[in-house]
Amino acid sequence: MRQIDLQDAQTTIAVFREGAAANRNASCRRGSIDLIEPPGTLIATGDLHDNPLHLQRLVNIAGFEGHAEDDAQALELDRFPQPHHLLLHEVIHSDRLMNGMDFSYRALARVAALKADHPELVHTLLANHELSQIIGAGIIKDGIKVVEAFNEGVAYVFGDDADEVNDAIEDFVRSMPIALRCVSKAGDILCAHSLPGIGMMTRFDPSVIERDLTDDDYVPRQGSAHLMVWGRGYDSEQLEDLVERWGINMFILGHEHVSGGAKLVEPNALIINSDHHEGVYLPIDLENPPRPEEAAGLVHRLAEVM
Repeated sequence: MRQIDLQDAQTTIAVFREGAAANRNASCRRGSIDLIEPPGTLIATGDLHDNPLHLQRLVNIAGFEGHAEDDAQALELDRFPQPHHLLLHEVIHSDRLMNGMDFSYRALARVAALKADHPELVHTLLANHELSQIIGAGIIKDGIKVVEAFNEGVAYVFGDDADEVNDAIEDFVRSMPIALRCVSKAGDILCAHSLPGIGMMTRFDPSVIERDLTDDDYVPRQGSAHLMVWGRGYDSEQLEDLVERWGINMFILGHEHVSGGAKLVEPNALIINSDHHEGVYLPIDLENPPRPEEAAGLVHRLAEVM
């Protein structure tokens, strides 16, 4: 990953602005989602919550070095004829605080730099913790008010420049796609932080994945982007309804703690975690993706990656 001075306000602001521009301007962007096609491999992940070791391992697995022009040159030289895509979401709000402050803005800045350096290969999805951070909605995690702890960390590091840094963070978060669609002859895969809960479906606009996001989409408990990143408790009827609406064969989701790292919600939703000691990732050959019932058995533990 690029070396960045994450205690310098202007450098940090620039990184978030670069990441936001890359999210919006990448050729893989289609409205509110990213779209990729074969050939290639997707490194699918779940929640990260500022696990720097796992983030570095994922970057190593994806083989990212240098900048976008290096990727282009490598493709031309046939060094990796099938590109590696990396999916990242739920990056902030660490379990490891310092004097009650959360400094996970640093992990988010590194992800913004990755997106800026590899705009067609890194996919940074909107998640509920990032959305809550920019709209000020409270989340209590293990007794910690995480939005306040994050704000205190930014204020401690940047002082009078903290508001400008937070504006750049908001720009990056608002630029994030809400899903990654992987096109495949075997059926498309939709990766998202979550899906709307069953009780939210009457308020949810399914066309949100086919259009640009609006300010209304981020409104708590009403907007479709908000509903999509906060959902839990899916059932087979709801999943099958979204399969029909969206033409999806399998969902890959996060947002829930899975003690073993991965679990299948019948008939076709795989939920994975990448943050804890049993965190996993799922490599997906876009030309030959696994069936939903196979996917949970194909994950790899990040703790075993050297």
